[in-house]
Amino acid sequence: MLKNTRLHSILITLLCLLFSPLLGKQKSTNKTINILNGNDLKGWKIPKGNEVSNWYQVTNNILEVRSGPKKKGSVLWTEKEYQDFEVSLGFRFIDGIIDSGIHLRNSDQIQIGISGSLKRDMTCSPYIPGKGYPVEAKNIKKLLKPKGWNQMRIRAIGQNYTVWLQEEEVMKYKSSSAEEKGPIGIQLHGNRNMKIDFKEILIMEL
Repeated sequence: MLKNTRLHSILITLLCLLFSPLLGKQKSTNKTINILNGNDLKGWKIPKGNEVSNWYQVTNNILEVRSGPKKKGSVLWTEKEYQDFEVSLGFRFIDGIIDSGIHLRNSDQIQIGISGSLKRDMTCSPYIPGKGYPVEAKNIKKLLKPKGWNQMRIRAIGQNYTVWLQEEEVMKYKSSSAEEKGPIGIQLHGNRNMKIDFKEILIMEL
């Protein structure tokens, strides 16, 4: 009886060792979804009260964001809300002084382009209402491409934001104003000539 018990324990241990790597992989495999379908703005909340047909439009799998002197600022929000997530996207500057950004669940955002208040490039830095830019992303001048596609990745876990540009980590920040859950937004500043493109907006919930 004792031998059988020991044999049973050994078998259980071996099975655990055999299947634990597979279980670990299952837990870490999260589905990545492209929230830009390439054809239209399905899945996004188009801002109300604005003529948005020429503001946000999808052409050949690219989200074209266009501002102008007579246009008011707005944010294109996802219909879905996210808690902890990682969003990866491509962006390129087309024309004008670019001042855009990615909103994370609320008014916290990661800047893309020239800061309207600081008058200099603050790409990948967090803009926090009431605090401005509490930290500045590093190595942006070296990494940012003024022409062609740039790749940005943002991870939001609780209050912690981490940003990569061209797959190099450039910023970490803990925001006391972070919301637990909310949509993701693309900011359009108004009253200026500005053209910026986005592509392959991939989201993975963590």
